[in-house]
Amino acid sequence: MLVDSHCHLNYPGLVEELPDVLARADEAGITHMVCICSRLSEFDDIRKIAEAHDHIFCTVGIHPHDSGEEPETDVETLVELAQHPKVVGIGETGLDFFYDNSPRDIQERNFRTHIRAARETGLPLIVHTRDADEKTIEVLQDEFNAGGAFPGLIHCFSTDRAVADCALELGMYISLSGIVTFKNADDLRDVVKDLPRDRVLVETDSPFLAPIPHRGKRNEPAFVVHTADKVAELLGVPFSDLGPLTTENFFRLFSKATA
Repeated sequence: MLVDSHCHLNYPGLVEELPDVLARADEAGITHMVCICSRLSEFDDIRKIAEAHDHIFCTVGIHPHDSGEEPETDVETLVELAQHPKVVGIGETGLDFFYDNSPRDIQERNFRTHIRAARETGLPLIVHTRDADEKTIEVLQDEFNAGGAFPGLIHCFSTDRAVADCALELGMYISLSGIVTFKNADDLRDVVKDLPRDRVLVETDSPFLAPIPHRGKRNEPAFVVHTADKVAELLGVPFSDLGPLTTENFFRLFSKATA
């Protein structure tokens, strides 16, 4: 029993063979998946995938990479789209100063818009952050202090302890990807060991970031078992307990999702 809390089933590499991808996920014990929205222009395709499968949910949002190409959205639009029964989260959103595919000011405006939509809907915010730790912390704390609490998680957590501490202090969760299995991820593993067990989720971010032993290949939801195995080791719990633990955490955070 595992939930892949973050995958892109509409992306090339997965969508063409979706029935087989889902069958392998089922064989691996993946009970639920969340198909993440990166562009509002793709939302209809993502929504249709979720509508076609009882165990798949979706989100609505604009990835920081796409903030410069997609028209800027507003809180009202996100809130309206989030009324769909299959939409369980807001995002993914955040800041990416590594690639800088979009102007930083637009990334930040979209980030703040998504935070406010998460607060209004009560749906969790899915945060992407890369090489933007200080600014991510600043925006999260600023929005929390200005408007109050909002649910959320740092997805594909791969940064330092300061971001984790900030997220946890604000009541957010941490989602771990195949990066925890990479040979050069010792610093990340040191942080993961100290995470509270009731705030941890697992994900693939497929088709990206395939965990060892599949690194370098196209990722898919079935591979989340390898990430979960490493996370169980780091948290000091049996693998058999990690699935129920992270699944319970998932449904607590994504409270609109149905088991």
